[in-house]
Amino acid sequence: MSCFPDTSFLCALYRTQASSPLADQFMMRLSGSLPVSSLLLLEFRQSVRLQIRLHLSNRRKGFSQREGQQMLNDVQMDLNAGLLMATPVDWSAVHQRAEALSGAHTLAAGHQLANILHVATALQLGVTEFLTFDANQKKLAVAEGFIVPI
Repeated sequence: MSCFPDTSFLCALYRTQASSPLADQFMMRLSGSLPVSSLLLLEFRQSVRLQIRLHLSNRRKGFSQREGQQMLNDVQMDLNAGLLMATPVDWSAVHQRAEALSGAHTLAAGHQLANILHVATALQLGVTEFLTFDANQKKLAVAEGFIVPI
């Protein structure tokens, strides 16, 4: 295992957007499974559900229940098929790393907790590459020594 994604990468895989071709190309080159944490899966699924709710309230926002449910189904199918691999992590150790990252970077760069937790998870897993399309998260990953290949 040499890489770990964030939610922006999963979103690009499961919903067509400008960064989707890059995510798809990366996945075609990947040998083995893409590791994901339970937190990453929870954040992705929660985001999809929230977008469905937004769309139900205002059809110009979010995306349809059908599209969102398809995204959730596709993620589950890829987990079942082994394309994504739910990877256990020591959450206490991740939280300690996250606290250190927060102290070192948040005042200067304004990082959100979920982003800090994803980078802390990648550090804890010992990967070398971090997959993100989020510019601020990329800055944090690079500051922590990760290669961001996309």
